Amino acid sequence: MSNTTIDYTNKKFLVSNEPIMKSAVDIVEILSKIDKITMKGTGEFCPAAVSIANVVTQNMLKGNTKTEKISVDSEILDDGRMISTIEIIIAKIGN
Repeated sequence: MSNTTIDYTNKKFLVSNEPIMKSAVDIVEILSKIDKITMKGTGEFCPAAVSIANVVTQNMLKGNTKTEKISVDSEILDDGRMISTIEIIIAKIGN
């Protein structure tokens, strides 16, 4: 098992209970200023993160962005519960 380092120096966006379209507009706004963004969803917000990524890459910025990487994992909370996490990196295409 190699110990690789992933460059996450781009902007992070934590998915919350905001409406999906509002979050998608926020992502588009951020992408107008930078080349990449990492969205992170935890627990019940994992499906929302996927929906937001789809809205941005397939509708709002179709042909101008791509899903660069998707990482799915889980974390163990202090109380022993396990919670799912997802990180989706969206990048501009050709700049």
